[in-house]
Amino acid sequence: MLYAMLAYHVETEVTSWSPEEDAALMSELLAVHERLNAKKVLGPAARLGGTAEARTLRGPGAGMVIDGPFAETKEQLLGLYVLNCADEEEAIAIARDLRRVNPSAVYEIRPIRLYLPGEALPETTSEPGQG
Repeated sequence: MLYAMLAYHVETEVTSWSPEEDAALMSELLAVHERLNAKKVLGPAARLGGTAEARTLRGPGAGMVIDGPFAETKEQLLGLYVLNCADEEEAIAIARDLRRVNPSAVYEIRPIRLYLPGEALPETTSEPGQG
C-alpha cells in the first residue's frame, strides 16, 4: 500500500534557519532517505517553496487564480501532482485543464524547492483496509 506523507511545519521557523542550520537538517533527512531507499519504501520527496509563492485556482468556469494557499476548512488534501513546468503560467494552465474534468476540485500551485526522486514504487489501487 502506498501512502502520501505530508510535512507540516511553522514556515517562519523554517525560513529563520541559517543556511548552515538548514544544511545540517537536510543532511540528517538525507540519511533517513538513504535508509528508506535501501528498504525500497521511499518514492518521490519534495520540499515546497514558501506559501508567499503559492497560488490557488478556485471558483466557477475557468476559475480565479488567487495568491496564497487558501484551502477552506471543509476541504481536505486528497491528491497531488509533481509537474515539470517552464513557469507558473504553464502550471496554472495545467491546473485549469485538470479542473475542466474535475470542476469541484481546488488546486494549489506551489514551486518545489527540492525534489528527490527516490526509488520507483509499485502502483496501488487498494483502498485502505483492503491491501
